Amino acid sequence: MANQKILDQKQAVIDEIVENVKNSSSFIFMENHGLTVAETMELRRALKESGSELKIYKNTLVNRALTSMDINLSDELNGPKVVAFGKDAIEPIKAVAKFAEKHPNLELKLGLVDGEVTDLATLKKLATIPSREGLLTMFAGGLMGIARDFAICLDLHAKNLEEK
Repeated sequence: MANQKILDQKQAVIDEIVENVKNSSSFIFMENHGLTVAETMELRRALKESGSELKIYKNTLVNRALTSMDINLSDELNGPKVVAFGKDAIEPIKAVAKFAEKHPNLELKLGLVDGEVTDLATLKKLATIPSREGLLTMFAGGLMGIARDFAICLDLHAKNLEEK
């Protein structure tokens, strides 16, 4: 029989995982095939800059936490996994994808984005979305283009009326 202290520690980790999943917009699973400590610290820094975190949990504890939330990923939770999560749905995915391009030892697998299980293809698509500031800039540029075209149209119409 396992020691009660050890069981309490495991339950605390399961509760932490459940809390992280509930409070995060994205929860990404990656496979770590021999990242060095320095590379792991570099990934942690990149995620911290985007307001995200990196944790390493035992697969059995992650599976128990997800099962308690009615999420079944037991088939995917085999082998060494690293978890990244953050309040923003896109930023952790972008940070991990950018890091994985330079470090082939880290491989995106799947994730939970806004409570939905997301496969690798969708994660890669989400990683290509521009940042919020970039999207707002593109939107503002589009609005300015419409205003510019309208001003040109009015100017041409005014010149046309002057000629008559």
